[in-house]
Amino acid sequence: MPHSNPRFISRLTRDTLALILAGGRGSRLKHLTAWRSKPAVPFGGKFRIIDFPLSNCINSGIRRIGVLTQYKAHSLILHIQKGWGFLRGEFGEFVELWPAQQRVAETAWYAGTADAVFQNLDIIRDHNPEYILILAGDHIYKMDYGAMIAYHVESGADMTVGCLEVEADRASEFGVMSADADNRVRSFAEKPAKPETIPGKPGQCLASMGIYVFNRAFLFEQLIKDADTPGSSHDFGKDIIPTVIKLYRVMAYTFRDPISGEQAYWRDVGTLDAFWEANLELIGVTPPLNLYDKNWPIWTYQEQLPPAKFVFDDEARRGMAVDSMVSGGCVISGATVRHSLLFSNVRVNSYAYVADSVVLPDVTIGRNCTVRNAILDRYCHLEEGTVIGLDPEADRKAGFLVSEGGVTLVTPEMLGQDANHVR
Repeated sequence: MPHSNPRFISRLTRDTLALILAGGRGSRLKHLTAWRSKPAVPFGGKFRIIDFPLSNCINSGIRRIGVLTQYKAHSLILHIQKGWGFLRGEFGEFVELWPAQQRVAETAWYAGTADAVFQNLDIIRDHNPEYILILAGDHIYKMDYGAMIAYHVESGADMTVGCLEVEADRASEFGVMSADADNRVRSFAEKPAKPETIPGKPGQCLASMGIYVFNRAFLFEQLIKDADTPGSSHDFGKDIIPTVIKLYRVMAYTFRDPISGEQAYWRDVGTLDAFWEANLELIGVTPPLNLYDKNWPIWTYQEQLPPAKFVFDDEARRGMAVDSMVSGGCVISGATVRHSLLFSNVRVNSYAYVADSVVLPDVTIGRNCTVRNAILDRYCHLEEGTVIGLDPEADRKAGFLVSEGGVTLVTPEMLGQDANHVR
């Protein structure tokens, strides 16, 4: 069990450097990541995906954070610069941006997750942490990392892997491990075709969350060894973990709700359908992810905007939103919005109808438009009378992308519009 003494945990978190791997393209999100990395994709009405691991760090008492960027990182960098500059350098607090900068070789970009950390070993040495917490920058969840670090220390681990239980038919998307009765990892396979199930739970597998805690010296040793290994893909899941579990103490830390003990909320919004579904989950009366939790707030860059406004109250022209979330700066002008999530600065004009849709910031929906089961990317401008989401075949003919689950994605480029590519 993790140590319950807050002073013990706070000492550990002060001695921890968190590294958020935020360089991924997220190609399964298709056109949503054409001009931004996956961690920079908007989520939840006013946030970006990167805000969730960053907020987890701050709420856990970890205030030394490096964000490793690579693919089309400009919008991510702007977001962090605008919204995450409140930490005080005088107190040793920071959120630093570590772009791929060929620190090891003049032609070497980040080749894998382990290589991304390896190329920044000199920076890590300068910060001199006792523990290194490595996080994926592209998942949605709320987690107290302090409890995991305490577990790592008390179990005498060289490395601890954050994990969760997933259905066997989905497990091939993850790194899958087996652990003994003491939670020591005994085997690990990255995205196996036939994943090993948990003993006594035939339909469940133990999957890696891409969250790791390392002792400093051990991490340095393993990264240097991996960098010198011919044929390595320099990835934590494919190369580091399968190698170290045979010789060192690698522990599994299962992510559970601290109150109920049940599987905690965690989403990989890596596909259009998963992204659409996870956003619309937030609208529910008791959503699985509570954004209104004052004890664990999600921090972000907040543009100064006026409140959302709903205008006109005629029988056929009533500005209204039902069973929806509507962000600041939005104007619903004589239009109807149902079961949808509208990000900041969305304008929905008279007689338009929007349902079961996720509308990203700075979108304008013209008069008499109908939008259903859709994701509208930032800066889209729908001309009067545009119909989206009623007929998948018509959507495809119009140049839109229809997902496997029947969700229609629309971007400014698909509409033939020039748009700001800093998204």
